[in-house]
Amino acid sequence: MTPNPLLGVLFHWLGGFASASFYVPFRGVKRWNWEIFWLTGGIFSWVIAPWFFASVQTNDLMGVMAQVPSSVVGWCIFFGFLWGFGGLTYGLTMRYLGLSLGMAVVLGLCTVFGTLIPPIFDGSFMTEIAGTLHGQIVLLGLAVTVLGIVVVARAGARKDAALSADQKAAAVAEFDFKKGIAVAIFSGIMSSCFAFGLAAGEPVKALSAAAGTGPLWTGLPTLCLVMFGGLITNALWCGWLIARNKSAGQWVGAPDASGQRPKLLPNFLLCAVAGTAWYFQFFFYTMGESQMGRFGFSSWTLHMASIIIFGTCWGFAFREWKDAAPAVRRMVWSGVGLLILATLIIGYGNRLAS
Repeated sequence: MTPNPLLGVLFHWLGGFASASFYVPFRGVKRWNWEIFWLTGGIFSWVIAPWFFASVQTNDLMGVMAQVPSSVVGWCIFFGFLWGFGGLTYGLTMRYLGLSLGMAVVLGLCTVFGTLIPPIFDGSFMTEIAGTLHGQIVLLGLAVTVLGIVVVARAGARKDAALSADQKAAAVAEFDFKKGIAVAIFSGIMSSCFAFGLAAGEPVKALSAAAGTGPLWTGLPTLCLVMFGGLITNALWCGWLIARNKSAGQWVGAPDASGQRPKLLPNFLLCAVAGTAWYFQFFFYTMGESQMGRFGFSSWTLHMASIIIFGTCWGFAFREWKDAAPAVRRMVWSGVGLLILATLIIGYGNRLAS
């Protein structure tokens, strides 16, 4: 099948929408601690959904997995394990730097590292990317993406500036620039490790293709491995929180501090929807990457940009920006506009290369 970068952009937007939307069902979970609903949803994200969809779309999934070299399995799981740390430390970055600066540093670093390190590592950066017109256009799209992230983050800072005195005091109570920057750099680099895990899984894609799997689906077995690494990190952290908070009983209906019991069926269903939606970001990511041709590395930039675009839209849908000044709302939409422009630039660069 001939790659179609414009179709790839559409798939990445679908993945970004799934990523930006996954937390919405969690808002309906009642009387469960964070660690309980996060791990429950994660079981669907990291185990059930990856293996289910890979088994449906991959020819002889277990046969493919049996042929994967142990070193490839190890690297995929290892990078997934590191990626898990990125997600867990993201919230800590927000606490030390605030939403705007924290988001700009983490997502900016995640975008740059996740996009550029794989082609630098495999030696194609200077020859196929920096040394060609279409490669330079893709790099321009990356730069516009980072600029869009900064603009959206700046709009968030201006919105935060309108908080009341008490809210401001609470917001900056733990502000620590040096500690926050260190954590943000760590989080940004660790979050980008998902892209490294996918790059390490290229031999898995080749084996899947050799087994007769269609080009749209060859990346699905790799997700099973990388996301298992993320499961390990999150399960260890959630397990520690469950032990500390003695919250395991909530899974079987133990009452909360107010003495009220959770409704188990709605909670489990909402977690299943949230977890599956979260997985779909990477389901569509692998589909989009398969359509980007020679510049599959640019998929990570498209992924990050689309997450912020749709995440901002959800913020407006939930009226998080209702009290922001008109100038601030114009600024955030200008940032979204830059991100949309970036996806078009990257799509055009990939189109020239195909």
